Parts: sequence; structure tokens; C-alpha cells
Amino acid sequence: MRSYDLSPLYRATVGFDRMADLLDRVLTQDSTASTYPPYNIEKTQDGAYRISIAVAGFAEDELSVEQREQELIVAARKAAEAGDRTYLHRGIATRAFEKRFQLADHVRVTGATHENGMLHVDLLREVPEALKPRQIAITTGASKVIEAQTA
Repeated sequence: MRSYDLSPLYRATVGFDRMADLLDRVLTQDSTASTYPPYNIEKTQDGAYRISIAVAGFAEDELSVEQREQELIVAARKAAEAGDRTYLHRGIATRAFEKRFQLADHVRVTGATHENGMLHVDLLREVPEALKPRQIAITTGASKVIEAQTA
């Protein structure tokens, strides 16, 4: 595995710490990361997204969805099984997991639903009014000069 030193990036830029951290995380991420459980990410509308995770075998109370700053954390812990079961074949994996998703700026979790073995997490991107583009009116004629008044 290659190792990249991003320290020159940190000392040569101001205000890009989050970008450098993201690059560092991607470059140092284990390439053999777990693909369990499988999931989909879809765009449902303009600025709205849904993450669907296959959680067969887990009940609602065994699942946890949490948003911490710009990170979505989905975890599952299976409660201890009661009774003596003997499986001839066990193909449904119910091992504990924790999935982390990095969220873009101004993305928030609006809800989560659990149905038919799928956990759906809905996300919405809300751009603040101050960051939205605004139209500037163009006027004709003499320009007005605003004079400073002395107090």
C-alpha cells in the first residue's frame, strides 16, 4: 500500500483542512474494507437522497442511525438469541456492523424507515439563503452616490 504525506498541503493552504482530511481518509482507507451489509445510494429528487441498507434479520430496536456533524453512522447489534437452535445451514448474516457515510455541507438526515428487511435513510441538502445565488437588478440613468454622514 502506498503512503502519501499530505503535510505540505496543510502548511501551504488556509481553510482547506476539511478537504485535506477527506483526501487523507480516502488515501489511507483500507482497500479490503467490508462490503457488509450491501447498500444503495440514490437521488430521489433535486437535493434529496436515500441510502438503502439491506438489514435482513435485524429488528428496529437493534438498529441505530446517528448523524454527527458531517458523518452518518448506521450500526446494528444483534440481541442474544434465546433458545437452543440448531441450524443446518445459516446463510443470513446477522453479525454486528457499523457503516459510516461522509455527508456534504448542508446535508441533514430527515428520517429513517425499516421495512421488508431494508433500512432507508432519507437525506436532504438545504443550502442556506446566504449561499444561494441572487439576481442583482440593473438600473439605467445616473448612478447615485451615497455620501457618508458625520456624526
